Amino acid sequence: MADQEERDSGQRHEPEACGRVGDGITQVFGLLGKRWTGLIVSALTQGLDRFTDLRQAVPGISERMLADRLMELVAAGLVLREVDAGPPVRVSYRLTESGAALEPALTELAQWAEKYLLNGKGSC
Repeated sequence: MADQEERDSGQRHEPEACGRVGDGITQVFGLLGKRWTGLIVSALTQGLDRFTDLRQAVPGISERMLADRLMELVAAGLVLREVDAGPPVRVSYRLTESGAALEPALTELAQWAEKYLLNGKGSC
């Protein structure tokens, strides 16, 4: 009965009460959970902005995949693509405000991975 009253009043309840994952976390992992995407955002938080630098920072990624993922991040509003007409023409990428806001979460994930996945044996 209380559930029906809540639905009728238009009030929203916490996703945990539904027994399912919330829409926000679903969207975050739908985007950042794609292979390479989180690594690209992480590289951008380190100040890398040129395509070639990003490609070197993410070992194993192809040029085509990097270009595709960058365009997805641009479309999602996390990355800004800037073109300097030059000469020579220079394309750079930088995080938007919402993209930069991911840095603390990525830092926490990196620390967690260092502790629990790498057992304190980081690669750098």
